[in-house]
Amino acid sequence: MRIGVLGTGNMAEALATHWIRAGHDVAVGGRDADRTQRLAARLGGGAKAAGLREAAAFGDAVLAALPFDAGAEVVRELRTALEGKALIDCSNPVGPGFRLLTRDGRSAAERLADAAPGVHVVKAFNLCHEDVWRMAPPVFDGRPLAVPVCGDDEPSLARVRRLVRDTGCEPVPGGGLERAGLLEATAALFIGLWVGEGADAQAIAPPLAYAAGPARG
Repeated sequence: MRIGVLGTGNMAEALATHWIRAGHDVAVGGRDADRTQRLAARLGGGAKAAGLREAAAFGDAVLAALPFDAGAEVVRELRTALEGKALIDCSNPVGPGFRLLTRDGRSAAERLADAAPGVHVVKAFNLCHEDVWRMAPPVFDGRPLAVPVCGDDEPSLARVRRLVRDTGCEPVPGGGLERAGLLEATAALFIGLWVGEGADAQAIAPPLAYAAGPARG
């Protein structure tokens, strides 16, 4: 698969590393040419340094590894290059005090979709720190990490599910894009628990067998 990466930060590097190892062709796009060249060199595997528009046009799937406050503007500028493609949004609109910046409006993923009608936005990869994505693979107690995926276009979802598996993780159906805000709210909650309280967020949910209450004989 050809994958375009918009952004040159930690998430871009961590996820692109997995996809290059899996044999995909990757083009990294950024506004700073020197930084983009350095990232492509670190990635190796034939990764191509490009501008944002060139990376968007290159990919069958495109990762938007962009800050929340810049994402919609960038995607709006690139909408013709992204038309009909799977655009993966891994952003978290979390502000000071671990507050959800979109609590009074549409999710970050929906804002990207609004900025570029005809682009198939898929929410994924937003629940973990970039260092988790640097693991090869992210497996805990013998169990691969599960990655919720939200979107409305089945061919795009299929591409993203493949890319999830290429990180060593297992995709989990998260519903349509209207549910992306729930994923973003979950990230805000988890980050607040992890960073603000030092709590184990994984401990707040019972095992699946008890999700509807304990079985009664």
